[in-house]
Amino acid sequence: MIIFGVAILSICFLSGVFFGDLLGHILGIDANVGGVGFAMLMLILLVEYFKKKDKLNKQTQEGLAFWSGMYIPIVIAMSAQQNVVAALDGGFLAIVAGVAVVVISWAVVPLLSKGGQAEILEIDVNGGEQGVRNIR
Repeated sequence: MIIFGVAILSICFLSGVFFGDLLGHILGIDANVGGVGFAMLMLILLVEYFKKKDKLNKQTQEGLAFWSGMYIPIVIAMSAQQNVVAALDGGFLAIVAGVAVVVISWAVVPLLSKGGQAEILEIDVNGGEQGVRNIR
């Protein structure tokens, strides 16, 4: 059911917020540190785990796909809550860290996109007057 997809997303979100607050407390910062990132990572890992175990039916996968697409605007909205002025007042290191993360992310995308190459199996089937090619 679609509601299970929403339930998985909400469990990941609440767990991510909890772990982000916990990490902030451990670091001595009165803020959520990486909670949304933890939530996104948990969502990806849980969905892949459930797919491998064949525990997600088609409706649940559709619900997860929809809410995963909606998750990016949620992340942007949560990021808007952060105190950007305080981060900039934190000095040059905050700016360097932000730029470094963006540059590293851009560099990793091509590497990750090459990893998922699908194998193409071509079979020629002769039928009638024309050849038919089946690609899987």
